[in-house]
Amino acid sequence: QVQLVESGGGLVQAGGSLRLSCAASGRTFSRYAMGWFRQAPGKEREFVAAITRSGGSTYYADSVKGRFTISRDNAKNTVLLQMNSLKPEDTAAYYCSATNWGLENRPPRSAYGYWGQGTQVTVSS
Repeated sequence: QVQLVESGGGLVQAGGSLRLSCAASGRTFSRYAMGWFRQAPGKEREFVAAITRSGGSTYYADSVKGRFTISRDNAKNTVLLQMNSLKPEDTAAYYCSATNWGLENRPPRSAYGYWGQGTQVTVSS
């Protein structure tokens, strides 16, 4: 069992940056691959980025590749999402998620069993 709490969202102008943080409870954080998803009003929740248990592999949606960076600190039970060159279309609620997927490939969406409450990111034009 793991509980996730996101922070770091806010309002930023286009071209700006934000860093989202997800704090996980428990002493088994390193057993979970982690992901970030986002959901804009009227749209389905979509994959943004993922990182494997060890942090050795990362995956990104094409829409954020080259602008966003996911990282993790297993000693601090934290996963970060650094978002640069933000665009108005990045506006959404961002959710942290965890899966006990143990392989080095990208976990499928259905594998994620734990979710945070979300943090809002708004990018103005």
